[in-house]
Amino acid sequence: MTFDAIGIAGTGLNVHRKWLDALSDNIANINTATPAGEEAFRERLVTVQAGTRSPGVYVAGVVESEAEGRLVYDPEHPYADEAGYVQYPNVDLGDQMSMLILAQRGYEANAAVVDRAKTAYEAALQIGRG
Repeated sequence: MTFDAIGIAGTGLNVHRKWLDALSDNIANINTATPAGEEAFRERLVTVQAGTRSPGVYVAGVVESEAEGRLVYDPEHPYADEAGYVQYPNVDLGDQMSMLILAQRGYEANAAVVDRAKTAYEAALQIGRG
């Protein structure tokens, strides 16, 4: 019970790390082309739920976006179809970068909670030894 702050912040760290991983995958595959008509890379989204048996938040899963890929006219591309189109993921770099900043800030905030709670617990132990 004493270490609830560290435990809860730890669950937040895990969620934000998974979110950062998904965003990294999305950004890394933003220019992954596929032949038109074939399945393009789909944006990965992390779903989160509140803890039921213990406090905190947990990753419920990583799902793929339902958004269709975007067709780009590029007749010189090796994957171009007979009409000259190539399929790319429907991942927006601006959105991904914005979410990356949010996930990073959330991770940093949870790490600060762990650090401050650890400092407070150490101070309480010093007082007890007093």
